[in-house]
Amino acid sequence: MLADRRPTQFPWPLVAALIVAMTLWRIGAAALLPVTQDEAYYLDWAHHLAWGYFDHPPGVAALGLGTRLAVGSALAARLGALLASTLTLVVLARFYFNCGLVRRDDLGLALVLAFATVVGLAGGILITPDAPLALAWALTLHESERALAGHRRRWLTAGLAAGLGLLGKYHMAMIGPILLWAMVRTDPRVLRTPWPYLGGGLAVLLFAPNLLWNLQHDWLTLRFQFGHGFALDTGTLIADGASPAAAAIARWSPASLGERALNLGEYLGIQLGLWGLLAAPLLALPFVWVRRRLARTASAGRAIADHARPLLRAAVLFPLGFFALVSLGSAVMANWPAMYLLAAPALLAPGLRGLRRWVIGAAALNLLLVSLLVWHAATAALPLPDSANRILRETHGFRELAAIAKGLDLPVYADRYQLIAQLRFYQPSLPTGQWPGLARPSEYLVGQLAPRVIPQTQAGPFWIVTQRQTLPELQGFKNTRQRTFYDCASAPLAETTVAPCADPLHEWHFYQYE
Repeated sequence: MLADRRPTQFPWPLVAALIVAMTLWRIGAAALLPVTQDEAYYLDWAHHLAWGYFDHPPGVAALGLGTRLAVGSALAARLGALLASTLTLVVLARFYFNCGLVRRDDLGLALVLAFATVVGLAGGILITPDAPLALAWALTLHESERALAGHRRRWLTAGLAAGLGLLGKYHMAMIGPILLWAMVRTDPRVLRTPWPYLGGGLAVLLFAPNLLWNLQHDWLTLRFQFGHGFALDTGTLIADGASPAAAAIARWSPASLGERALNLGEYLGIQLGLWGLLAAPLLALPFVWVRRRLARTASAGRAIADHARPLLRAAVLFPLGFFALVSLGSAVMANWPAMYLLAAPALLAPGLRGLRRWVIGAAALNLLLVSLLVWHAATAALPLPDSANRILRETHGFRELAAIAKGLDLPVYADRYQLIAQLRFYQPSLPTGQWPGLARPSEYLVGQLAPRVIPQTQAGPFWIVTQRQTLPELQGFKNTRQRTFYDCASAPLAETTVAPCADPLHEWHFYQYE
């Protein structure tokens, strides 16, 4: 057994003050920021709980149960994310402390780093699958560190946390190689005991209901996620049963060396961008280390306990390295390897002691910029160019559009799942669904959230709402009427044939068919 490296008294007053301040900001931002399109989609799941969905396992649906408290309320809808993100900070604080950050300034700096990245600021308030994943990832790291410190039975609780993470997002599977590496490097004899295997069994047992759901639904979610991760065509996933492995081998064709290098450079640049202005002190860190070596001063990195160092390094390098390889042949979304941002602060904080003012200043500027973006989403007050107004296109005008759709005397369908989700978020009783074949498939084509739209059974007239300027061709139906609504940042939603502003955020068309 390894000796338990139990450090000095935990600084609860400092940690509590930081977490309360961070949570208060998140509550204010969650109340001010209108619900985004993907959030509305996940929140719709919360009205129809199941063990699986087209896009993800069920964790994000459970997190969105607050949406049942008040129709159209962003704050109520995000209560689950706020609770999860606060618990994540509490768990991380204790994890960092156990890993060796016993100095108050080191621990405080690590919490600031975890909170003030772009992922930490945005992910702390939004309803996405990354919120339950982050909490489960932090819990698994915490329990694994305790197990590596000598409490081998904690591999059981680590397994339970990993199982919960798999119910949140399949990316949790990346924790397996990380924990195996940490065991081999720190406590290889534990592999001769039953505890790691029992922990793994508990993880599988907890994850089993989603596996059973996938089995009953032709492995729908796993096939979609595999295709999405390797940039495969997901348009026929509901209709056919093609092997995802065969499709990946067929479509992941080799690119030129230059294309691969460009993809990798873009991936690394995006990951650095997730730190926001915190990237400045991080880029200065190598020069600090060189200066310390030349001066032969003690390395600040020795603050990390020996038993925790392999775990932390693997938790940073494995997600980054794995998706770096994926980026060589497929598009990688910015948030996919983002779990490394939970372990990285523990490794970085001791080395950043001499740059503390830089770090605090950069974190404050990150906070200010995100706060301004949230305020802009709620008020459209900043003079941003249209190319920088994605946050408004994600959130603006949907409440008014849903009210218009609710007032129509015919069924209303849409082409994109994001639009349907926003309509249903603001008008839950609106009978709407996704017309098949017009856009990327989604949970709405499964028939679990709303009745599945079957064109052959449509007897009466209906509306299709879309942002397409060209008339959708629906076989067997003819267009009989059209209404156009323009959404401008500085004006209410207006029905007109000419845009009332230079750069409308949305141009929505209602096409009636018979």
